[in-house]
Amino acid sequence: MPFQQLGLAGPILQAVKEAGYTEPTPIQSAAIPVVLQRQDLMGIAQTGTGKTAAFVLPLLSLLAAHPPTHRGVRVLIMVPTRELVVQVEENIRVYARHLPLRVATIFGGVSERPQIRALQQGADIVVATPGRLLDVIRGREASLRHLECLVLDEADRMLDMGFIHPIRQIV
Repeated sequence: MPFQQLGLAGPILQAVKEAGYTEPTPIQSAAIPVVLQRQDLMGIAQTGTGKTAAFVLPLLSLLAAHPPTHRGVRVLIMVPTRELVVQVEENIRVYARHLPLRVATIFGGVSERPQIRALQQGADIVVATPGRLLDVIRGREASLRHLECLVLDEADRMLDMGFIHPIRQIV
């Protein structure tokens, strides 16, 4: 089944085509329709099978179809490491290139001032590690009160790394 039959928004389909993809992977074919229906989803697939696109593409499509009624974070994607934050953000930027969406990243090991500034300027999507995100929330630098979607990417790894308490406090 080609991407065009999955119900994704036109700007997303254009970005997917420009990225050189023609057919969705099995995890994408299974996940995209579920996310577009705004249903909860838990997916498991091997590395390199397109899991990130499986949730990013339909989330971007939903954001494109439903303009914000407020200013604030609409989608929060939590991941276990700063490297994964950067990787997910890069994927979002590729697929959202034709959309007026703002993405912010929050992770430790670097100054949090630029990250907070990006949040204050307005971000539709935040990709973050739980520990740093909790610090930012505790400092009242971020609000998640208008959140529409939460993604826990590599949730098993986050739990293995001891992020259960920050995740519980954030959620």
